[in-house]
Amino acid sequence: MSLRGRLILVGSIALLAIALAFPNVFSEREREESAWIPDQGLTLGLDLQGGVHWLLRIDDEKATRDELVATVDRLRVAAETDGIGFSSIEAAAEGDRIVVRGAVEPSFREFIDARFDTLQVDGGEGELTLTLTEVWRRSVIDRGVRQALDVLNRRIDDTGVREPIIAPQGEGRILVQLPGDIDPRRARQLITRTTFLEFKKVIDAAPNEELLLARHPGGAPENSQVVVARSNGVVSEALLVEGSAVLTGAMLEDARVGFDRRGRALVLFTWDSQGTEIFREFTAANIGQRMAAIIDGESVTAPTIQARIGRRGQIEGAFTQQEAADLAVALRSGALPIPLVIEEERTVGPALGADSIRNGLRSILVGALGVVLFMGVYYSVSGALANLALILNMVIIIGLMSFARATLTLPGIAGLVLTLGMAVDANVIIFERIREELRAGRPLRNAIQMGFSRSRLTILDANITTMIAAVVLLYYGRGPVQGFGVTLAIGIFSSVFCALVVTRLLVDVTTSRSERLRI
Repeated sequence: MSLRGRLILVGSIALLAIALAFPNVFSEREREESAWIPDQGLTLGLDLQGGVHWLLRIDDEKATRDELVATVDRLRVAAETDGIGFSSIEAAAEGDRIVVRGAVEPSFREFIDARFDTLQVDGGEGELTLTLTEVWRRSVIDRGVRQALDVLNRRIDDTGVREPIIAPQGEGRILVQLPGDIDPRRARQLITRTTFLEFKKVIDAAPNEELLLARHPGGAPENSQVVVARSNGVVSEALLVEGSAVLTGAMLEDARVGFDRRGRALVLFTWDSQGTEIFREFTAANIGQRMAAIIDGESVTAPTIQARIGRRGQIEGAFTQQEAADLAVALRSGALPIPLVIEEERTVGPALGADSIRNGLRSILVGALGVVLFMGVYYSVSGALANLALILNMVIIIGLMSFARATLTLPGIAGLVLTLGMAVDANVIIFERIREELRAGRPLRNAIQMGFSRSRLTILDANITTMIAAVVLLYYGRGPVQGFGVTLAIGIFSSVFCALVVTRLLVDVTTSRSERLRI
């Protein structure tokens, strides 16, 4: 490419990098209309701007138990369909076993082997014990993690948190990092709340559970359960409700915050077509009866049905506006299929993040100043040209990270400092090669050409091996480790470009005007 063509190319890249690195120079309207200008500059990670960090674990016992209960139903139906004799099939009261009584051997064992490869059979004639295979148990946990990730992503997206990290972390665990000024208590409740919504018909009610059970000396009727309502953490009412739900949150189409005539917050919800039909028929048939809205096993409201209700309804309770908003978000995103347990929680304050930024910027400035002084003193004019390429290198790195909406973390700052050293290393290799050619008696322009040509493979070899390490960090790393990998990968790409293209262009422009260049 001609010198002029290279000037136009590098100049265009420099202007684009400046625009990406510093988008605030554009107006808000220009940023909105442009597809390539980011909304804001470089996004800071959790360790730089503060935020909360959790390591969550899937409740594997609950996941296994739910799978076992579901398997009992499938097993019973399949055995009846195939005409396999048995007295009873039920999940053991404790543990992860299914007990089959009255089964005929070996026909039942052959039936299990043929239809249920997820179960292994133990025991003998009269009573068999079935347990989930280890492979299937792990698949249940993996499926629970995938479902939980989907729900968590929808919930956090609705809160407007920028650049969250939600990713699997080992077997049965999920890493969640929310950068910014966030209330940890509110975020914890939003993330770990199961939010399983059910609407059930109320059979009886009393001020507390003891009085309610006293009305039923023989115990609660079959296919019923007792739930409580709380006000300010204290039980305000105990309800005896039907065991089977009329509707669940799986049929919700939408949920939003609303307000009643007194300005109190409530949650407005909308059913899908199936839910609308069921809700309309149930309310029409039960006017004058109470219906409880139960979330995670507790009643939040139990109004009396005054008329037939169709597609829309509302959940009233002692909600603040923020609580109602969080509940609406959780209902919209769906219920967590399996409860999540917090294994690790860490909060980074904004003040600590600001201190990390100051120290990080100081390290970059000190490192850059040392590099600039060394290159200027040791290589004179050519060192100054390399310094210009180094400045453009930093601008390109920041611009690419802003464009890719990558997050700068504290290890990422270390990656920037490392990139400075790698960029200088490439220039040192080039200039030393040129010096060797000059000492061999070659003319300046010929020495420059030979120096860049013979340095190219060495520079590419060193940077490609480092890029492999960066890709590994990107693929396997999480959080700050991944942040280091992102910065390193972008830095390698930019450093090679600036060393082989930008520095060469600056040297060629200088030598085109003068045959003398101190290297």
